[in-house]
Amino acid sequence: MESDNQIVSTFSQPLWSDIQNTETFPVKRPLLAHYTSIANLECIMASNEVWFSNPLYMNDLEELRFGVLEGAQAFRQSEVIESACGSSERYNKLLHAFEYQLDQFSNKHAFDTYVFCLSEHDHENTDGLLSMWRGYGGSGNGAAIVFDTAQLNYADGSPLIIANVTYASRDERLQWIDGKLSVFANLLRNNDVPDEKLYLPACALFERFKIFSIFTKHHGFSEEKEWRAVYLRERDRDKKMEDMLSYAVGRRGVEPKLKLKIRPIEGLTADDLSLEKIVHQIILGPSVSSPLAVSAVRRMLEKVGKHGLTSKLIASTTPLRSVY
Repeated sequence: MESDNQIVSTFSQPLWSDIQNTETFPVKRPLLAHYTSIANLECIMASNEVWFSNPLYMNDLEELRFGVLEGAQAFRQSEVIESACGSSERYNKLLHAFEYQLDQFSNKHAFDTYVFCLSEHDHENTDGLLSMWRGYGGSGNGAAIVFDTAQLNYADGSPLIIANVTYASRDERLQWIDGKLSVFANLLRNNDVPDEKLYLPACALFERFKIFSIFTKHHGFSEEKEWRAVYLRERDRDKKMEDMLSYAVGRRGVEPKLKLKIRPIEGLTADDLSLEKIVHQIILGPSVSSPLAVSAVRRMLEKVGKHGLTSKLIASTTPLRSVY
């Protein structure tokens, strides 16, 4: 009989075969820009924190929900899955195991799933992206903090995942789900998994649907060239970052947050992790790019103790007029 780890590996590897490691972190290490307001820039620099948000509060109405809920619905209705089980009794056990994973995520883990959104940034770009300024950078009145992922350590088993977003239409995403269910059914048919171990392949399939949901968006957002840093509390088994779980009160009321301290975390980061190390550049938005504004932000960086970042401050030259 295969061990639990062997069963998980047997099912996980084919389910993840569509991921091209050369196109995502840690093999690919791009510059990533976070567009935000000047007020948030000051908070980040003064506190050494970046705030991760729960995706259920984000601007894409399908965030997190689509892959999980559509995947669950397709699983329940899949004739190939039922056929692969060989009997109604075995099928019901598998279905129960999958529903348990969905219930755990919906009622326990989704609350403490957090996302920090960034945009892939070309090394030659000193102006930022106009669409990102308009959408996230205060209509040009904000700033873009450009992070260098080459300065980040990769730790296997980290509760933080950094990866690029895949863009697809609704139909393409539904086809992807159907394809994974077919792969899963073949694996189930060709591997003699004991009934009492069916929770292992069910967990592997749900995990794939969950990550697909977090890192996939409607193709209408494709110009954002988004990457995400994602925290999954269920992966934080050693509670390395649990003290950073928090909240914020804003225009939408109170929301759960992960307030990630940019500091060394034993076993996860380099011993010298800091904002000064990982920030490649700070670009002032095109509507606040006057020499006076640059000087004021440079003073702000000095006042909060970020002297090493003053030389990395530049101003966008995009001719965007402020709407304020």
